[in-house]
Amino acid sequence: MSHEQNREPGRGMGNDRPEVPPGDPWTRLPSMAPATPPPAGGRPCEGVGAVVPGGLAPLAARVRTAPGDGGAPGARVVAPSPLDPGASRDPHGIHRTLREEFPRTYDPLLRAWVLSRYADVATALTDSRFTHGHRPGDPPCARAHVDVDVAALRSVTERTAYVLARRIAERPQADLVADFCHWLPAGTVAAAVGVPYRDMMRLVRGRAAGALAGECGGQIAVREKALASFLGNVLSDPDQVAALRDAPADLVGRAWAESLRRDPPVQIAVRRTAAEVPVSGGVLPAGASVALLVGSAGRDPERFREPDRFDPLRDDPGQLTYGSGFCPAVILAGLEAEYALRALFTAMPRLRLADGFRPVWTGLITRAPRSLIVRPGG
Repeated sequence: MSHEQNREPGRGMGNDRPEVPPGDPWTRLPSMAPATPPPAGGRPCEGVGAVVPGGLAPLAARVRTAPGDGGAPGARVVAPSPLDPGASRDPHGIHRTLREEFPRTYDPLLRAWVLSRYADVATALTDSRFTHGHRPGDPPCARAHVDVDVAALRSVTERTAYVLARRIAERPQADLVADFCHWLPAGTVAAAVGVPYRDMMRLVRGRAAGALAGECGGQIAVREKALASFLGNVLSDPDQVAALRDAPADLVGRAWAESLRRDPPVQIAVRRTAAEVPVSGGVLPAGASVALLVGSAGRDPERFREPDRFDPLRDDPGQLTYGSGFCPAVILAGLEAEYALRALFTAMPRLRLADGFRPVWTGLITRAPRSLIVRPGG
C-alpha cells in the first residue's frame, strides 16, 4: 500500500477505521522497550532508532489537510501526527492540538488510533479491554518476580551510584548522561547478578540484560532516559537543587514521580483493543491498534494545573501507571533516582549545570536529554 493510498481524508472526524494490513509492526513493539535498529524496508524515525511502520519515512509534510465541502478552495486542517517534522524537539504543540481537537483519531503513519487525553490513556494502560502490553501485576509478570529481594536491589543501587559519582567528582566538567546515567542502570543490574565490572557494558546492555535479569529488570535504556530526565529537571532549577540536596526519601520520591509525569521516558505506548471501547470523541473498534501518547497525557491541563511546570510539591500529583502490581523495573528506576541524587550531591555538594547550558529533550518514541553538562565543583 502506498503512502497516498494509506491516507484517510476524514480521519479524526469519526470515520470508520481504515483496513490495517496483516502483520502490523506496532503490535510487535513492546511497551517500555528501548528502540531497536530498523529492519529491512523500514526507515528510522527522527531522533530515535524506532521504525515508522511500513517504511513510510521520510518524515515530510505530515500536517495533512482534507478538502473542504465540494472541493472548494481552502482546505480543512485535520489531525497532526506525533511523527510530524519537529516533533522530536517539541511535541507539545502537536499534543495540545490532538487533546483539544482530535482526542480520538486514526493516524496512518502509526497505523493505529491515537489517544492523547489523560483519562483515556490512563484507562488504556490498565484496563483489561486493552491487551498486548506489559502490565505489572499481570500473571506472567507476577510469576517472574516472586524471588526479587528489594533490600538487595537497594544495596547494589546505592553502592553503584556512589562509585560512579566519585569517579567524576574531581573533573572540572562532566556530562551526566554519558558519565553517570549511561552507567548506573547497567551497573545496578550487573552488580545484582554478579557480572564483573569490566564486563558490565558488554554483557548487561541490550538483549543480554533480559537473559541476566529478566524482561523487566533488563529495561536499561528506558531507565537511563528516565534518570537523565529526572536529573535534568532537578538541575535546571536552583531552587529544586537546594530543596532536594538533603531531602528525605519521600520528597525525592515525589520529585521522581513529578519528572515521570512531565517527561516520561516512553512517549508512546502501544495496545490493542479486545472489544469496542468508548473514549473521548467516539468508540474504538475491537481488534484495533492504539497508540497512547503518554507524554501528552502527563501534560493534560484537564488533569494537572500548570502541567508544563516541574513541581514536586504540586497538590494534584498522579503520574500514569502501567499497573498496580510489583515490577522490578519500577522499583529499580525509583531506587536509581533516589541514590543518584544522594550520591551526586554527597560527592559534589556544589554540583550545577555548566554556564550557558540548558538540557534539551529529544526523541519521538522514547525521550530524554542527550547530554547534561555540569560543573562538579560549582
